[in-house]
Amino acid sequence: MTEEKEKITIDITRIMEMIPHRYPILLVDRILELEPGESAIGLKNVTFNEPHFMGHFPNRPVMPGVLIVEAMAQTAGIVVVESLGKAAEGKLVYFMSIDGARFRRPVTPGDSLHIHVTKIHARKNVWKFKGEAYVDGKLCTEATYSAMIVDSDL
Repeated sequence: MTEEKEKITIDITRIMEMIPHRYPILLVDRILELEPGESAIGLKNVTFNEPHFMGHFPNRPVMPGVLIVEAMAQTAGIVVVESLGKAAEGKLVYFMSIDGARFRRPVTPGDSLHIHVTKIHARKNVWKFKGEAYVDGKLCTEATYSAMIVDSDL
């Protein structure tokens, strides 16, 4: 009989300890599942009171695709920070590249965005991930992206 691993979940308080983002750019509300060093499923509850909806678009509010990709990157950053443990202290995670971004359907207020990220590889301080974002089990956005972990100048 194989032993099943307990799911790792992370709440918003711990997320804010792990990554430096704050409102209005903090785009992950909770980590529903995390496998350190490998993958995570994040949750972003999309609400009408977010500032970008005032202008994108006033009569048909749609979450900007770049913010969905940013939510994927933040979810991946949490995977990196959790994986590095103490070694992540004083570090920041910066985008290096975004490839193959596809926007399949709009994300609107009231949606629960489920963000699936999986590590493709990690070499030294560069990590590459595949990200997919879903609403109601339907793929909305996908991209492959790389990030570099650097010392914080803060």
